[in-house]
Amino acid sequence: MNAALLESVLTCPHCGFARQESMPTNACQYFYECRQCKALLRPRPEDCCVFCSFRSMPCPSVQLQRSCCS
Repeated sequence: MNAALLESVLTCPHCGFARQESMPTNACQYFYECRQCKALLRPRPEDCCVFCSFRSMPCPSVQLQRSCCS
């Protein structure tokens, strides 16, 4: 089994600011504050976390095809 990548670039849908962040491996991240415009990002209804909604790489659980946020 391959290891999950733990870094992802989050891009704010409001202002377009992008920043590389570390993804947690033991929980889903439901909120993220944009460093530029201060918008509070939340996951889209079909996604489990902000990394799955606004990322360059899905969260570790999704990468490893495990149940997310369980």
